[in-house]
Amino acid sequence: GDADALIAYAKNYLGVPYVWGGTTPRGFDCSGFTQYVFRAIGISLPRVSRDQQDVGTSISPYNVQKGDLVFRGNPAHHVGIYIGGGKYIHAPQTGDVVKIAAYNPSRFTTAARVLH
Repeated sequence: GDADALIAYAKNYLGVPYVWGGTTPRGFDCSGFTQYVFRAIGISLPRVSRDQQDVGTSISPYNVQKGDLVFRGNPAHHVGIYIGGGKYIHAPQTGDVVKIAAYNPSRFTTAARVLH
């Protein structure tokens, strides 16, 4: 339910440019994107990835389910949303756009489950 709605909504923003500090569909940074998408289904996340890392239930990057937040670094410097099927959606970096990428759990430090 919630995870599918979240992922469908997130996919609306594929191709939006990465903008450092961006929090709107004119341009997102990684945590601005996750905050914006989760807000649409009624979940309030903090603004930056290191604070988003402390929300919900901490889980192993190897045990993710659709809709979980996935983080690089501790404290986190990057966040995305696992969408199932070994893929995640994120706003990668300056010069790039919101995109779906292959999810390799060994490249992630932590994950958080914020959907129930």
